[in-house]
Amino acid sequence: MQAIAALDLFDDDLVQKLADCRRELRAEYQEPHDHPWIIGYSGGKDSTVVVHLVLELLLDLPRSERRRPVHIVANDTLVESPLVVGHIKRTMARFDEAAAALRLPVETRITAPKLDHGFWVNLIGRGYPAPSRSFRWCTDRMKIQPTSDYIKQQASQTGEVILLLGVRREESAARAARALRYDRESGGARLNAHNDLTGCWVFRPILDLTTDEVWEFLGATPAPWGGSHAELVQLYRNAQGGECPVVTQKSDVPSCGTSSSRFGCWTCTVVAKDRSLEGFVEAGFAEFGPLLAFRDWLVEIRDQDGRRSNRRRNGEVTHLPTGELVRGPFTIETRREILDRLLALQEQVGQALITKDELQRIRAIWAEDIATHAERMTKRHSVKTI
Repeated sequence: MQAIAALDLFDDDLVQKLADCRRELRAEYQEPHDHPWIIGYSGGKDSTVVVHLVLELLLDLPRSERRRPVHIVANDTLVESPLVVGHIKRTMARFDEAAAALRLPVETRITAPKLDHGFWVNLIGRGYPAPSRSFRWCTDRMKIQPTSDYIKQQASQTGEVILLLGVRREESAARAARALRYDRESGGARLNAHNDLTGCWVFRPILDLTTDEVWEFLGATPAPWGGSHAELVQLYRNAQGGECPVVTQKSDVPSCGTSSSRFGCWTCTVVAKDRSLEGFVEAGFAEFGPLLAFRDWLVEIRDQDGRRSNRRRNGEVTHLPTGELVRGPFTIETRREILDRLLALQEQVGQALITKDELQRIRAIWAEDIATHAERMTKRHSVKTI
């Protein structure tokens, strides 16, 4: 195989690590049960290595032994960086084509948030302020729940599933600490029970690879679905950063919207500056400049005086122990302004940024909010007759 030939290019340490990864993957796949594998695919380097190794394994097995299905699952928040979501969709299509041509038990799925959980429905419709570190309302609704729902669905059909993640110790001190805790709790077992999903076991096959080793492997090894990893390498060069990983539990939330230069949602206001989107603009994708400016404007107006109601969505006025007012949602006027600007931006960049269903739901929520406000005002000013 070409993958084996590429081993001649690697040092002994990486050769041994890859051999260990492949051995562990094969041993787990050949366990005497039919629990499917689900690969969390973010489109980034680490999850790409996992998909690569799994498809390589399937190709290496006799057709009669390819008995356990493999699901490759990506998540589209519907506000992903256009270049990134384009890469994910193209690559997933290549996985599908290869699986059909090579008769591999592989299927792909791109999950998305429910209409009421989407970014624009909550920000423009309900007036939620742009997400921040203290109010990160987006990750659970847009990233965790859609993928978790898919995993739960598969687990309900088969009893148990194995979730393969491209997690590595070297990514961060927090990841290394969690990996060490899992090692201790499981006694070094290959699989760990998922923290939140019943019937889901987590498998981290590339845990000990370094970042340099990941890039070395991707740069020297042809993709088993055809071609090379050159598009992925160029994407990272343009973004000057890394991907927001697949998130399926709240303990992984800090990895989404960190201060590092990751590519993810173009609307992400959790970070102070979107360095990856800036990287795309600097790399020549000038059409994304207006997206960056819009995202920065959302940060700017988040706490501006007069932009947000004094009452929360439940009608209550809340103060901190210090006496400081906890401001509520954006006012209807500000929500209208955001929508107007978004629609103008959509025309300017020539890309669909919001759907008709989202627009319809937003206007329905506005009607409900205006009616609720009118009802509160009527009650407040009514005079009780004795």
